[in-house]
Amino acid sequence: MRHSLLKVGGLAIVALLAVDGGASARTNNALSCGAMPVLMDRYSQLHISGKKRDAAFVEQVAKTFLDRYDPSKSMLTAEQAERLKGQVREFFKDVDKGTCSSVAVIRAEQLAYQQGMEVFVKKTLGDPKYKLDKAIRLEMDPDKRARAKSPAELDGLRTKLVAFQVANLVHGGTTIDEAKQKVMKRYELATRRVKELEEADIYTMLLDAYADAFDPHTSYFSAEDLEDFRISMQLSLEGIGAVLRSQDGFTTIAEIVHGGAADREGTLRPEDKITAVAQGDDGEPVDTIDMSLRDVVRMIRGKKGTKVRLTVLRGGAKTQTFNVTIVRDKIDLEEQAAKLRWENVERDGKQLKLAILDLPSFYGSSDEGGRDCAQDVAKLLNEARNGGADGIVLDLSANSGGLLQAAVEIGGLFIKTGGIVRVEGEGGRNQTLEDTDDRIQWSGPLVVLTSRLSASASEIVAGAIKDYHRGVIVGDDQTYGKGSVQNVVNLPEGLGAMKVTTALFFRPSGESTQLDGVAADIVVPSPFNLPKFGERSNDNALPHRRTINFTADQATSNTATGWTPLTDGVVKQLAAASVKRQKASPEFKKVAETLAKAEKKDTSLSVGEILDGKGDEGDEDAAKKDEKKDEAKEKEKLSPEALEALQILADLVTVDGGAYGARVPK
Repeated sequence: MRHSLLKVGGLAIVALLAVDGGASARTNNALSCGAMPVLMDRYSQLHISGKKRDAAFVEQVAKTFLDRYDPSKSMLTAEQAERLKGQVREFFKDVDKGTCSSVAVIRAEQLAYQQGMEVFVKKTLGDPKYKLDKAIRLEMDPDKRARAKSPAELDGLRTKLVAFQVANLVHGGTTIDEAKQKVMKRYELATRRVKELEEADIYTMLLDAYADAFDPHTSYFSAEDLEDFRISMQLSLEGIGAVLRSQDGFTTIAEIVHGGAADREGTLRPEDKITAVAQGDDGEPVDTIDMSLRDVVRMIRGKKGTKVRLTVLRGGAKTQTFNVTIVRDKIDLEEQAAKLRWENVERDGKQLKLAILDLPSFYGSSDEGGRDCAQDVAKLLNEARNGGADGIVLDLSANSGGLLQAAVEIGGLFIKTGGIVRVEGEGGRNQTLEDTDDRIQWSGPLVVLTSRLSASASEIVAGAIKDYHRGVIVGDDQTYGKGSVQNVVNLPEGLGAMKVTTALFFRPSGESTQLDGVAADIVVPSPFNLPKFGERSNDNALPHRRTINFTADQATSNTATGWTPLTDGVVKQLAAASVKRQKASPEFKKVAETLAKAEKKDTSLSVGEILDGKGDEGDEDAAKKDEKKDEAKEKEKLSPEALEALQILADLVTVDGGAYGARVPK
């Protein structure tokens, strides 16, 4: 399930298209019943899918609205949930007639449900005899919870949820009496916020749910949401350096930004859930379960040098909770820059000199003299060539994307000329982006390391390398699978903006990178090689598509600066050797065990496990942490996946006398 995304100290590039004069948005919400049909039609006109508002579409909107209103399934019984969905269906049935009376009903019932929740919490925690029962076990994955069939069953779930919230705060250092007061205050404030909602706010929820039914990257920003979105795009934003999303009632880490505070601290991982936030060394934790993403982000953001303490829930072989303290900082752009490192690998009695070119993101700057990743990569390839590299690993395993033009230029560094990516939208808005520079900056043996975290622009480069048989794709079974293009469309004053998927990316072979991503030629699994890391895990994800093949015969060259395309036979030979190494490797045995346990993991957690701090890896001894950091400074250890990529590259350098990707074809 995908809700909204915000970056906390991140980088992004967004196209803003002016519509109706492109008036700047006010912070007040001007959305009304009369504006809804026009905006809904606009989504249908702009979106690549061309979806229409039929019964199946409206049913998906109703489901999304329900999931967002009650993500933890603690607010409504199954009967009440169906009634709410019916009210949403009624709204979309009547809205074209200018009749939106169901909005007032939805608003009133939301308040009633929230007041009922507040009363339950205060009654439960206000009891002087209340004690935490360590045996209480809560299923943390709402998708695995059935909706309560009766009020009594609903109260049972609420009891577990409240106990979890209290235990979570106690684990963070709050006394049980203070934790009880905080949780009660939290629900009191939630009721107040719902009471203050205007009808325009309900229209916003309905329109955003409507947008989400097109695909997980299409959304609606109210005027206030748009302001938050713009703030999150600023390069100088100070925070922890993470992309956050709201999912199933939790604020979840979607991405760790290279060069950010969280990246340097080293504990957080994608898919970690933030359950509480505290300020400084001794600030009181604030429970964030079912809190709006905007409010959580505002607590985590802050000035450089200040501390924020997060209570984190992590799934895996066993669900665990821990605390981590991060010192807020600006993104270190130098950390995001491409880097080259040298490694020696022995093969057949000969020391091979291999290079790893790490590219964390596709960055660029419009400022004169600013860093440009394509130029940086070209310089590093020249350095590798002049340094006598026998082969190169291009590491895109942690690259979640960036500038499209940078991806085109970097893909072009490895071929002579030819199409790198095709962008296709509705109504024939199609364009093939090509490398027109006939230089081949690196024609030697090439391995591209990817993972399920590799997305968007990195998939474009990997796809072009694969389709031109220029190098070997190594890593998780596939990349993320985010092959869609979004535009942010400014609306008239007070109405905010629409973010709409308007096109798809296609590889030279004609395959889209959407959903299926780029499959590895040789699977070298990382701990992220799981279905949850990928576009396919999102509700309403667009399907995979095909278009024309636009590979270019002139991509290679018959001159001494050209390269020899890889064959399926060579890839099979390299894969067989890699499988043999992986089977004998203790590191890959551990990865396989971790992945197997994660597939079968117990996603429930007991109050006792929270209070006892089991799996509290975020709170390890400070001296040990310092020791680890010192070791890392002496020499950054390569991951098992990167080490195996080097071994595959060494095999590639020597197979058939080094004919494939050779600087001088045999």
